[in-house]
Formats: sequence, C-alpha cells, structure tokens
Amino acid sequence: MDNLTSVEIKAFVPAKDYELSKRFYQDLDFTLKSDTDGLAYFYHNECSFLLQDHYTKEYADNFMMHLLVKNVDAWWEHIINTNIFEKYGVKASSPEVQPWKMKDFTLHDPSGVCWHFGENI
Repeated sequence: MDNLTSVEIKAFVPAKDYELSKRFYQDLDFTLKSDTDGLAYFYHNECSFLLQDHYTKEYADNFMMHLLVKNVDAWWEHIINTNIFEKYGVKASSPEVQPWKMKDFTLHDPSGVCWHFGENI
C-alpha cells in the first residue's frame, strides 16, 4: 500500500496573542520556518506543529500536545534557564516519574495550551 504512505501529521495550536506565542515557542527552541496569513510553521528536529492566529478559550483550555524527548531533565533545565515563567507568566509541573514508565512534566503556553514533555524510562 505504498500509495497510502503517511509523511507527517501536524496539529493546529491556537494562539490568543499570536506574536507573544511565536516568541514563546522560539524561546522554547522551536524554529519558525514560515509565517503567512496567521499561520506559523514551527519545528524542532523531526517534530512540528502549526500555530494559528485563532483563539477560542474553551478549545485552548482543553488542547494538549505531547512531545516525546530523549532527555526530559535537559528540557526542564532549558525552560528554567530561559526564564519562560517570568517572561510569559506561564505555569508548569516539575518533572516526575509516572507509573506508565515515563518521566514527564507539563508546561502551559501563554494561551493555556498544555504541553506534556515526556521521556520513556
């Protein structure tokens, strides 16, 4: 079934303040590849998403992303060192080993989107 080969899947992440959210994701170390007509394409290594200049509170408050990483402690340290909390007024949970054999933490973006950063252990 080579005709049905998938190449990539991207989520459309909502942004309450589009410019602020773009800076937030760049500070997280995502690369902004394109930004056209209220749609920004971000990537980090092989992972990507689309940030949209659109916001509905109920949608954003229930939207979650999961980023599987090789070293969750390195990501946590990066977030601490870039002053994400002070710069953007966002909240997070500390890294914690979970019963499902993953160490993870959550980070909410400026729009309320909850990101789960996880490492298999």
